[in-house]
Amino acid sequence: MRRKLLKVFGGVLLFLAVLLVGGWLAFVPWSKEPGFEFVMAWGEKGGGPGQFDDPTGIAVAGGEVFVADSRNGRIQVFDFDGTFKRQFGEPGESPGALGRPMNLRIANGELYVAEYWNDRIQVFGLDGTPRRIIGSAGSGPGQFNAPGGIAIAPNGDLFVADFYNQRIQQLRADGSFLRQWGTTGEAGIWAGEFNYPTDVVLGPGGVLLVADGYNDRVQRFAPDGGFLGKWGGPFGINIFGPFNGWFATVTSLAVDGKGTVFVADFYNHRIQRFTSDGAFLSAFGEKGTGPGQFSYVTAVAVAGDGTVFAADYGNNRIQKWRSMADQAGP
Repeated sequence: MRRKLLKVFGGVLLFLAVLLVGGWLAFVPWSKEPGFEFVMAWGEKGGGPGQFDDPTGIAVAGGEVFVADSRNGRIQVFDFDGTFKRQFGEPGESPGALGRPMNLRIANGELYVAEYWNDRIQVFGLDGTPRRIIGSAGSGPGQFNAPGGIAIAPNGDLFVADFYNQRIQQLRADGSFLRQWGTTGEAGIWAGEFNYPTDVVLGPGGVLLVADGYNDRVQRFAPDGGFLGKWGGPFGINIFGPFNGWFATVTSLAVDGKGTVFVADFYNHRIQRFTSDGAFLSAFGEKGTGPGQFSYVTAVAVAGDGTVFAADYGNNRIQKWRSMADQAGP
């Protein structure tokens, strides 16, 4: 009888082990490509040129890096080696002033800034000249409640992550409302629902990618608005974790020229890379204050040559990375 019980117990343990291994293989993918290596970092806490107080957004264009220096209420501009070039903006609500600038996007020679505190999108020339303001505070069509990120289509349409309104809005270039994803003011975990969305970006073929922040996932939508898929943890339904392909709050997205998606994984202190349909490729970064370590990475941007720049929020600095594949010989 004892031998029989031991046999049954052993069978149960074997079954659980197989189940655990199978679950791991199903939900924790392996790296499929070479990773990235740390190049340099610049910045420290403060209000002077080249200093930051909670950097929250980043964008690159024309050999320059634009940084949303949120609590200093300004945008700082650097070359790719971290040399300060200029700045614009100051804390406030008037045109040209900024209220906690968040994720940035550059399109058609203009910088689009999501203003979390001012509930608007402000557009600047790359030299810092204020050009126009889109939106106002509220929950109606074309209004925002703490917008976090913007994407701009080739025809000028705007896609805005409307954080507290729990939705993504699509607007014409003049700010007039076209449509939205999500139910205003209602959080949810199912397809097409959001839990404080933080950023948006357009991928290959005009596919809309949404950083569904507190759902710890990325969602994909077709140009016609239809839901295409989601990824992040088991089933993409707000299960967070530190494993490959899982997230602990998604705060920023970027897409390179090959369609690779870079995701800022805030509480996991890293950046993860995926194919355009969500297959895991690699990850880089870890928690800390040393070279190549992050303290809550908030934003990511990719230059045309594949160089990656990241806003290292807690360390008040910007980091620069490059692909190890680019360093490999033929």
